Amino acid sequence: MSTTRTDFQDTGALEGAGVLETRLIDIGRERFAGDIWGRTALLTRCASDFSDLFSAQAVDELISRRGLRTPFLRVAKGGSTFPDSSFTSSAGVGATISDQLDDTALWRKFADGATLVLQALHRTWEPVSDFSAKLSTELGHPVQANAYITPPQNRGFDDHYDVHDVFVLQIEGTKRWIIHEPVHPDPLRSQPWTDHRSAVAEAAKGEAYIDTVLEPGDALYLPRGWLHAAQAQGEVSIHLTLGVHSWTRYALAEQLAQAALAVLGDDPEMRRTLPLGVDGPGAEIDTVRARLAVALAEADSTPLFHRAWREQGRPAPLGPLAQLAAVDGLSPESRVRLRGALEARLEGSRLTTRVGWFDFPEADLPSVTRLLDGEVHAAHDLGVELVEELLRAGVLVPVEQ
Repeated sequence: MSTTRTDFQDTGALEGAGVLETRLIDIGRERFAGDIWGRTALLTRCASDFSDLFSAQAVDELISRRGLRTPFLRVAKGGSTFPDSSFTSSAGVGATISDQLDDTALWRKFADGATLVLQALHRTWEPVSDFSAKLSTELGHPVQANAYITPPQNRGFDDHYDVHDVFVLQIEGTKRWIIHEPVHPDPLRSQPWTDHRSAVAEAAKGEAYIDTVLEPGDALYLPRGWLHAAQAQGEVSIHLTLGVHSWTRYALAEQLAQAALAVLGDDPEMRRTLPLGVDGPGAEIDTVRARLAVALAEADSTPLFHRAWREQGRPAPLGPLAQLAAVDGLSPESRVRLRGALEARLEGSRLTTRVGWFDFPEADLPSVTRLLDGEVHAAHDLGVELVEELLRAGVLVPVEQ
């Protein structure tokens, strides 16, 4: 099948819809979730104007003025990645760290046809960071962001697949994308495309599922495992790739097994030494299998899931000087709110967040519950002492009057 778009229609984004519906797809969230998510590729023409997220000027600023270091940038050409030492150097007196980006070396490689890959833009460029955080919240899966800057008529990488889903957002220029169906559907993170190199190369010779040129404002969704290669056309191409690190049943099974092993660690029979001179599992394996089955039935992996989810992201930025000024100037009228992207959960009397966990007395729990709504609150409504404690902990942030 060769096509320029996947033919789905919807009545449009619903009122109050998030960035998925309003900027990345035109079929509505329910249709996307039921027919597309994790199943098939989707091309959306004129999805949005992405110039507010990224641009050529942003590329130049990040490379030449921000003092970025590896691994915030990769350089590739003809399917191969250049060693970091070929485009990094120290920045001179007072900044002698040797792995800072060398803009002259990067310019020469770019002029010679190399693709520049700005990695982890969700950490280095605020508009992309904000967008990625919103998308992650809507999808329920962690999101990272990279930008690919490719010279005219060049391609940075050969046909391959990713082990995470991606949304491709064309920012500037045009790029031809050739998409093939998976040779290894739904790969795990431990199953890279290089494990199936020959099958990928063979499949790439066949008829494409999608063969199209993305233009500024177009968006392309690819589930993990879908083969793809892209080549810039007659001008420099800039696109954002939002990588969605999907949670899988396998990942939940890993966590359930970990929780079960913790249960077995409290079982004296499981800690018992095997018989002297044992030459293999023998009959012991039946005992272990039976007790493991019981432990799996009793295990609760929910805390492990929430902990892993918290560890895969970062809270919203926090300015130490603004935070100190808020503590020093705290009054009953001070306005505060919960820090963004904390993944805060109140379990009993314990608040768990991406910046630590906190236990509260019973009297403070109504106020803690209130602040979890993310709205702006006056300090006197929550309790000034509690607000000061949470400002110092980096859980609350000040709101300008």
